[in-house]
Amino acid sequence: MRWSDEGIVLSARRHGERGLIVHLLTRERGRHAGLVRGGQGPRKRMRFQTGNRLAVSWSARLSEHLGYLAGELLRGHAARFIDDRARLACLSAAAAVAEVTLPEREPHPRAYAGLNTLLEALDDDADYAALYVRWELDLLAELGYGLDLSHCAATGARDNLAYVSPRSGHAVSEAAAAPYRAKLLRLPRFLLLAENQPPAADDILAGLALTGYFLEHRVLAPHERKIPAARARFVDVVKRSTADAQSRASASREANKQT
Repeated sequence: MRWSDEGIVLSARRHGERGLIVHLLTRERGRHAGLVRGGQGPRKRMRFQTGNRLAVSWSARLSEHLGYLAGELLRGHAARFIDDRARLACLSAAAAVAEVTLPEREPHPRAYAGLNTLLEALDDDADYAALYVRWELDLLAELGYGLDLSHCAATGARDNLAYVSPRSGHAVSEAAAAPYRAKLLRLPRFLLLAENQPPAADDILAGLALTGYFLEHRVLAPHERKIPAARARFVDVVKRSTADAQSRASASREANKQT
């Protein structure tokens, strides 16, 4: 059995003395794995780095076998961010989340297109962290756990939506949330806007907390899986970046007062 497709490398792990087990998210066949012969050599190891987009071919005697992978580089992402810790963390988080959440050998073209768009945006989009949150939101919908942010679950109102119910995944307005605010998840404003306005730094953290909650409790927990460590590292990077930005803003305000 043999097929050819386009795929994004999600992970590559050593196998034996020379091989690699590579997991891809392919455009037409979903998440798929295969053995790369000689994959630990420098040229192939570089080619199969996490985040790279490849033209791949897979072959096996039977469809249920692991099979063998070969690939040619179409777009290298990982090497371009080797000196940008935040963007590299974002890339690693997206690949790890895709690998742990998407079922194997089940087509998910929307998830593939979204991941490809996110990786391309890492080059020059300053708001890539917001795009990452939107990607996770779309991933939840692709997996059947989409959040309803169109109106308040309690009143039906479409204005002043500020929270999300962790039980239903529905938005809740500021007024309706008052008695239960401590039990709700904050809904960052940028997820409600059609236009891509730059979000506040703490809104990114709120968005990551929101999508992370539903990924953990709806998608992963039923299969006894956990949020990938790569995602947790990305959240830590965003937290440090937010703290640094707030510190600089505070110092700037103090300096302005003194002048």
